[in-house]
Amino acid sequence: MLQAVQQKDVLIFDWDGTLMDSVPRIVSCMEKMAHEAGLGVPCEQAIRDIIGLSLPVALATLFDCHDEVEQQALIAIYRRYYVHEDATPSPLFDGVIELLEHAKQAGYTLAVATGKAREGLERAWQETNTRHFFSASCCAYEAPSKPDPTMLQRILADLNLPPERAVMIGDSKFDLKMARAANIERVGVTYGVHNADVLSAEAPVFLAPSVATLGNFLLSSTPRSALSMV
Repeated sequence: MLQAVQQKDVLIFDWDGTLMDSVPRIVSCMEKMAHEAGLGVPCEQAIRDIIGLSLPVALATLFDCHDEVEQQALIAIYRRYYVHEDATPSPLFDGVIELLEHAKQAGYTLAVATGKAREGLERAWQETNTRHFFSASCCAYEAPSKPDPTMLQRILADLNLPPERAVMIGDSKFDLKMARAANIERVGVTYGVHNADVLSAEAPVFLAPSVATLGNFLLSSTPRSALSMV
């Protein structure tokens, strides 16, 4: 199992809940948005369960809101809180920088497939000084929402790689369902929004309870660069 992952070329990461500890901030902003808009405030678990989806799909799921104008009004409120008014910390998980550094040194190409909008990912990259690690990315509004596989297919097209050379790493069932639909090997992390029982339904090759465990699985033993001659 470990050897199979190490023979890949690209590691594709989800962002929220996988690399960045932003779930509490997302929950807080969604609660504040609902309160301000006069909607019923969902429970925390309901909000956690939609993290990974693009915001229009998340709003349709949480609030049965399908009207595009209403969705955009709610998204504006949510983004105001997320960018300017909510002080809930959203740091990278401990060990993420080291993981990314070691993965690059081992010869992997790194990419991001996220339900964040492009401006949100760019802002996160700037705040964490991590833009330089990633060679490709696909965001909300650039492809159908997860779990549709188009997001991953576009990343692989940009990198000129087939599905069997990639691994998707994510914390939600939507990440792993997307990877499964794209015939991409998948690794789940259980420190984000969904637990091991939920993620196991998508047949991941590994479930990591921490960034350190994830790094050990992906990077211990033979580096990717050495395997290029096998």
